[in-house]
Amino acid sequence: MSDLAALIPALSSSAWLLVILGALIVGFSKTALPGAGTIAVGLFALAMPAKESTAALLLLLIVGDMTALWVYRREPDWRTLIRLLPSAMIGVVIGVFYFARVDGDGVRLTIGLILLVLVIVTVGRRRLAQRREAAGTAAGKELPPTRAAAAGSQPGAAATAQGIGYGLLGGFTTMVANAAGPVMSLYFYAMRLPVLTFLGTSAWYFAIVNLFKVPFSAGLGLITRDTLVMDAMLIPVVLIGAYAGAKVARRIPQKVFENLILALTVAAAIGLLAM
Repeated sequence: MSDLAALIPALSSSAWLLVILGALIVGFSKTALPGAGTIAVGLFALAMPAKESTAALLLLLIVGDMTALWVYRREPDWRTLIRLLPSAMIGVVIGVFYFARVDGDGVRLTIGLILLVLVIVTVGRRRLAQRREAAGTAAGKELPPTRAAAAGSQPGAAATAQGIGYGLLGGFTTMVANAAGPVMSLYFYAMRLPVLTFLGTSAWYFAIVNLFKVPFSAGLGLITRDTLVMDAMLIPVVLIGAYAGAKVARRIPQKVFENLILALTVAAAIGLLAM
């Protein structure tokens, strides 16, 4: 019994409560509200050193990704994924170099500022598109609310450039702090994806990108025996959160879902800047 107890990571009672709550949020965010995952980033960072918390959270995120894939495996928008993934992988590589050179405070400040700027830009573009649609309707020329218009841009090169930009930011922020949920949620929000398509596309995106990150995290020495043991103990908590999220997601109206995404992104940005 003493040998088994020796394997359990030495965390305080309050730290264990924080990581258990964080694991529950990881599961829930993967199947219901992707932007909420950044709350788990903060909880893990409060419970343990910043770099170790990043690796511990990554492995639990992958468990959540696999669960979300099972629930929403038939729901993704493949065109959006193909547009995002190559630049996201480049963003991960950039994040590896940044992570190795900047301390935790610098990382949090950078990501918090990126999120706030993205919220302002995304909401501004959405409102501009709505005004244009309203003006077209008033003039008797109703404009179809296409995804490109929702993003405030025209199809083609501009939409591709936007996808590349968000992909780079998503890859960068997920590597340095597992905080790409709000970034990518803003992109999917701007694309006006229906709730289940939003969640399915998000599930596939993060499953691929998080698996791509594992060798880099291992190479930086972030994955340890304690990390693996703690994550093994928390897997059931992630699964409980994912089950609850899947039940809730199918009952969330589109407008409520979009407003929650924006609110959680702003809260995540402020939390990262205030930590």
